[in-house]
Amino acid sequence: MHQIEPHYLWRHLYKASSDVNSPFYRAQHSQFEYTNKIYNYLIHPQWDYYGSDTLLLKVLFVDYEQHYAIIEMIGEWNDAINNDIAILKREVIDELLDCGIEKFILLGENVLNFHGGDDSYYQEWWEDTPGGWVVFLHFRDHVMNEMDLVGINNYVRIEEEDETTWNWKTKKPEQLFEAVDRMVMKSLTST
Repeated sequence: MHQIEPHYLWRHLYKASSDVNSPFYRAQHSQFEYTNKIYNYLIHPQWDYYGSDTLLLKVLFVDYEQHYAIIEMIGEWNDAINNDIAILKREVIDELLDCGIEKFILLGENVLNFHGGDDSYYQEWWEDTPGGWVVFLHFRDHVMNEMDLVGINNYVRIEEEDETTWNWKTKKPEQLFEAVDRMVMKSLTST
């Protein structure tokens, strides 16, 4: 796991450590010292620790004019024991909401497991974004199934990859946002 880096091709466009509105403003990352770990596995030092011992993230891009954020996740999402959603909501999402962000794309291809708990923080997040949405994208099938069983899909959209989002790493952030926004708007108009 120590070789899995957060997506870095947008670093010339946005760095959370340089964004005064970011919860990770002035965060420093070593290229050589591995200090973060999940269980006994060292994690690449570019991932950001936000309070969860099993789930780390990287805010890849924030657009304050279009009101969206793209966040990549790694690790084990554990609401049952660690209440990871509560920590994520309070330490990261609330900070972004306070800055006007109302559309969230969470990329989860590196989330290995999900252990559900109470869905109240997902509901709160949904209620806090009345003009926006929350999309979980590229999570593994077994993780999406577990999320569906808990019922968080009542509050967030859990999407499988499709032809417009499958190769997101080759897209610019605004292209990914536009593809996801179209997908959400299309599903809203078809219901």
